[in-house]
Amino acid sequence: MTEKLSDTTRRPLLDPLFEAGWSMVEGRDAIVKTYKFDNFVEAFGWMTRVAIWAEKWNHHPEWENVYNRVEVVLTTHDVDGLSALDAKLARKMEALASS
Repeated sequence: MTEKLSDTTRRPLLDPLFEAGWSMVEGRDAIVKTYKFDNFVEAFGWMTRVAIWAEKWNHHPEWENVYNRVEVVLTTHDVDGLSALDAKLARKMEALASS
C-alpha cells in the first residue's frame, strides 16, 4: 500500500529533485516542473516514454503540453499528497529527459 511521505523520508527523496529544478506546488502537497524541448515532436516523444513507465507503475502525472513545453505536477491522490511513487516517477522523468 502506498503511504504519504513522512517527515523523515521527505527530505532524502525530494531534495535531489529540488536540485534538478522541481519545486513544491503552492497550496498542495505536490511537486511541479516544466520541461522544455527543441520542438513538439521531442516533447511528445518524451511524454510517450514517460507514459509507458507511468502505466507500468500505475501512477499517472498531471501534465500539460504546449508545443515544446511540458508542465508536470506529481502527487498521489490516494494519499492526498506526495508518496515515494512521485519521487520515483520524477527520477524516471529526469533520466528520460537527459537521454
